[in-house]
Amino acid sequence: MSKPSHIHQVVNHLFRQASGKMVAVLVKIFGPENYSLVEDVVQDALLTGLETWKFNGIPDNPEAWLFRVAKNKAIDIIRKEKHHYNFDFSDTERLALSTEYTLATTIDHYWQEQHIKDDFLGMMFACCLPEISPENQITIMLKSLCGFSTKEIARAFLTTEDTISKRLYRTKEYFRTNHIKPRIPAPDQLPQQLHAVLNCIYLLFNEGYSATQNNKLVREDIIEQALFLCQQLLDNAYTRQPRTCALMALLCFHAARVAGRLTPDGALIPLAAQDRRQWDQSLIRAGNDWMNKAASGQDVSPFHLEAAIAYQHCIAPDYAATNWKIILTYYDALLSLAHDPVVVLNRSIVLLESAGPQQALQALQTLEGHRQMARYYLYHAVLGEIYKRLGEKEKAVACFKQARVLTTSTQEQGFLAKKIAEC
Repeated sequence: MSKPSHIHQVVNHLFRQASGKMVAVLVKIFGPENYSLVEDVVQDALLTGLETWKFNGIPDNPEAWLFRVAKNKAIDIIRKEKHHYNFDFSDTERLALSTEYTLATTIDHYWQEQHIKDDFLGMMFACCLPEISPENQITIMLKSLCGFSTKEIARAFLTTEDTISKRLYRTKEYFRTNHIKPRIPAPDQLPQQLHAVLNCIYLLFNEGYSATQNNKLVREDIIEQALFLCQQLLDNAYTRQPRTCALMALLCFHAARVAGRLTPDGALIPLAAQDRRQWDQSLIRAGNDWMNKAASGQDVSPFHLEAAIAYQHCIAPDYAATNWKIILTYYDALLSLAHDPVVVLNRSIVLLESAGPQQALQALQTLEGHRQMARYYLYHAVLGEIYKRLGEKEKAVACFKQARVLTTSTQEQGFLAKKIAEC
C-alpha cells in the first residue's frame, strides 16, 4: 500500500498535467453543451484513481490509467444516459458515437495519443477566441487546461469564488451557444489565433511572476503551468512557430531569475541588488536554445525583442555591466511595432541607467495624463526614482506614496515604504 501523502502528490501533479487533456477529449465526445458533465467525468476519474491507488499502489503509467477510466465512463454514459443528456450526434465527426456497433471503436480513436495532443491544443485555441475577454481566457485556461479549482483561481486573483464562477459560466455559455469545439485553426487563421494563445500564456506567466492581487509575489504553480502550455505548442510541428520559440525563450529567461527576486522572508529584491549566482543557469541555457530556434524565418515579434532584452540581463555579470545601449535599441524596435505605454515606461528605466534622470524624465513626460499609466503603480514608482536621483525629494516621496496606494502586493508596498524612508 502506498503512503497517502505520496498518492496525493501524484494525483495533484496529474490533476495539473492530465485533467486538461481529459477535458479536451471529453468536450469533443460529449459536445460543448455538456461541459458540466465533462468536468464530472474528469473529477470521477481522479477520485477513482485516488481510491484505487491507496490499496493497489500507483500504476506504471498513471496518466494512461486515468485516460482509460475516463474513456470507460464516457462509453457507459453514452450507452446508458444518452437520452437523459440529449447528445447531439448530428455532425459527421460524432455520428459514429450514436450506434452501438461503432461506439467503442470511435471512442478508442478519440483517446489515441496524437488525438489527445491535438484536442488539447484545440482547446487552448478555443479558450483564447477573440470574443472571450483576456481575463476570462486566463480563467478558463486555468480551470479547464491546468486543473485549478475555482477556489484556487479565486485565491490567485484575490477575488471571490462567485466572481470566478460567473466568469466560467459566461465562457461555457459562449462555448455552448456557439458550438465551440477543440480545434486547431486552419493555416490562414493560425497566425492571428496563435498570437492570441501566446499572449494569454504570456499574461498567465506574468501573473505567476509578479502576482498583482496576492500576498505572495511569485506563484510558482502558475509559472509552471505557463511553461507547460507553451511546451505543448512547441511539441507540435504546426504550432512550433518562431514566435512560439521566442515566447518560450522569454519565459525561460524570466523563470531563471525567480530564485533571486525575493529574500528568504519574501521581501522584494530589486534587479540591481539580486545575487545572480542564484539564477538558474540551466533555464538560461534553455532560453538561449529557444532563442536560436526563434531566429529561423523572417518573423520578428514582440516576444523576440522582449526575449532579447531579458537575455541581456541574464548574461550581464552584474547590474553595472548591463549593456543598456543594446537594450535601448530593442525597446526602440518594440515601439516601432506598436506604441505601447508600458514599453515607453520600461524604456525610460533604461534611459535612467544609461543617460541619466533628466532624459528619463523627458521620455516619461510623454505619458503624462495617460489614463492607464495614472492607475499603474510602476509608473509612479519609476517617476519617484527619477525625482529622487534629481534631488527633488518631496516629489519623489509623493510619487512613491501614490505607487504604494496603487499596488495590492504587500511585497511591493514594503519595497516602496523603504524607498520613502530613504528619501
